[in-house]
Amino acid sequence: MTTQHRLRTAPRQVRIIGGQWKRTPLPVPDVAGLRPTPDRVRETLFNWLQHLRPDVPTLSGLDLFAGTGALGFELASRGARSVLLVESNPQALQSLRATRERLAAAAVEVRPGDGLSVAAVLPPGSFDVIFLDPPFEAGLQGPALAAARRLLAAGGLLYLEAPTVLAPEQARQAGLEIVRSGRAGQVSFHLLRQPSA
Repeated sequence: MTTQHRLRTAPRQVRIIGGQWKRTPLPVPDVAGLRPTPDRVRETLFNWLQHLRPDVPTLSGLDLFAGTGALGFELASRGARSVLLVESNPQALQSLRATRERLAAAAVEVRPGDGLSVAAVLPPGSFDVIFLDPPFEAGLQGPALAAARRLLAAGGLLYLEAPTVLAPEQARQAGLEIVRSGRAGQVSFHLLRQPSA
């Protein structure tokens, strides 16, 4: 599917599924390559997270390629203590800041910059949940996994969206193991963690 086709079929908004901002619409800026995580996929992901990490109020989250902010705002809506959204596109960044202000989302920080560059200066082991949804065409999956692995706290979980299924061997090469995975349309999604000792 081409970028142009995805843009034509992309929704103009998505909604937060659960928590204090349930049913709140989030705008989808008209940005090339922006693919908001579908509601059905987010619902599945957050069911997984609720089962594996029910201690949401203690969690710190990171979304390295925030886009609409749907994943990060969803985590904050459910009570996470802090969420960092990183975005390089000026239009998407402006939309994230406007949403943060509209929701008075004190636990959410919006930081401008390239995801990998920002990841390089963040302290190791500082996030319990990390969302990775890099642009599919950019070939960032491997570098993003490596960067995020360093930032994952003990017992933390890492979510990856990709155009193809992540093989267990690919996960192992990144120092991770696949906990859950699924596919919806053109998107494969995976929940990963550091292997048990």
